[in-house]
Amino acid sequence: MKATFISKEKNDVKFSIEFTPEEFEQAQIKAYKASKHKFTIDGFRKGKAPRSIIEMHYGEGIFFEDAVNDLFSENYPKALDELELDVIDHPNAEFGGLEKGKGFTVTLTVPVYPEVEVKDYKGVEIERISDEVTAEDVDKELENLQKRNSRMVLVERPAKEGDTVLIDYEGWVGDTQFEGGTAERQPLKLGSNTFIPGFEEQLIGALPGDEKDVQVTFPEEYHSQDLAGKEAVFKCKVHEIKEEELPELNDDFAKDVSECDTLDELKQETEENLKKAAASRAESQMKNSVLEKVYEANEIDIPQVMVEDEITNMMHEFDQQLRGQGMGLEQYFEYLGKDPQDFRGELKDDAYKKVKTRMLVSAVADAEDIQASEEDLDKEIELMAIQYKLDADKIREMLGVQNLGFIEKDIRIRKAVDFMFEQAVIK
Repeated sequence: MKATFISKEKNDVKFSIEFTPEEFEQAQIKAYKASKHKFTIDGFRKGKAPRSIIEMHYGEGIFFEDAVNDLFSENYPKALDELELDVIDHPNAEFGGLEKGKGFTVTLTVPVYPEVEVKDYKGVEIERISDEVTAEDVDKELENLQKRNSRMVLVERPAKEGDTVLIDYEGWVGDTQFEGGTAERQPLKLGSNTFIPGFEEQLIGALPGDEKDVQVTFPEEYHSQDLAGKEAVFKCKVHEIKEEELPELNDDFAKDVSECDTLDELKQETEENLKKAAASRAESQMKNSVLEKVYEANEIDIPQVMVEDEITNMMHEFDQQLRGQGMGLEQYFEYLGKDPQDFRGELKDDAYKKVKTRMLVSAVADAEDIQASEEDLDKEIELMAIQYKLDADKIREMLGVQNLGFIEKDIRIRKAVDFMFEQAVIK
């Protein structure tokens, strides 16, 4: 195999791959051995007919396609490495004439990653973001911890905001009970605003055992067109009322929810954790400010295929999120009445920004010769091993060479962002 660079116009590179007669012949032999069992020839058991007999019956080019495909799939990546081409889409291939006993040449045109000259990425001026943690922040976090460890207790008093009521209800529009408006023993936290506007407020003051008609008007933009804007009555029965009981903030509470022995120790630990989180959050926001400034200072030509690929990735990620909630993209589109192409259009600006930002940061990594070291990669794999509770060597094996390459690229990107942040002027 011989790879030869021909020309480059904008982001399209043309090159050729030449195969010798011997290489083409060996590929045909391989194709024959792999597919001879598919041919039935009179006088021969299936799979036992010689290659020459098969070619006599089906034509001498019967194995050309498989041979060419095998040669191409094996040697195309090698040619890209040899010519140092970073392609971003599938190639357009033109094959020369194929003849038995001769070699052939394939000429390819393929879009490659654009050459980006990034400017103004050092000394970017940004404003400092506060990472201060106050005593009020600590108290609020302890209150949240109390709520996470609260319990619900039955009460025999009128319901008030913040209580959780257990109700049956039937929804009616006029004399018609509408579909989907019925439930039994449904928990509802008053003040949560999870039901139709005006519903929860009308249950405040109710007692266990009360029956109450709740009158509401469905919003004009309600998802069910049959109910949108209509007045309705929900016939409700209150079974029970529960209130949230918070544990007392004391040393016993500290022991129950942490490794601390006293409430003072828990407060100190909470403050330290909040400070770490605030510092990390502030640094992340300042790094984003640097990226925004570099983004605005640079104009680059972005191939449309890169934006379309990013949109596809974003849709795939969104689909995975939806599936975690028991819904797929198709159901989502059907539920909202959305067209997939319109949805892709809505993602275009975000996709463009992601691609451009990534290209600029990658250009900084190239300009500063920022690399992912073996130590960097080892640390990343070790973190993954801890996360998935597997041996680091097993993680490497599962990832394979290609995915390890993706991880190295991600490390380079993060290190390049860190470099720009270290060079920034923070006011």
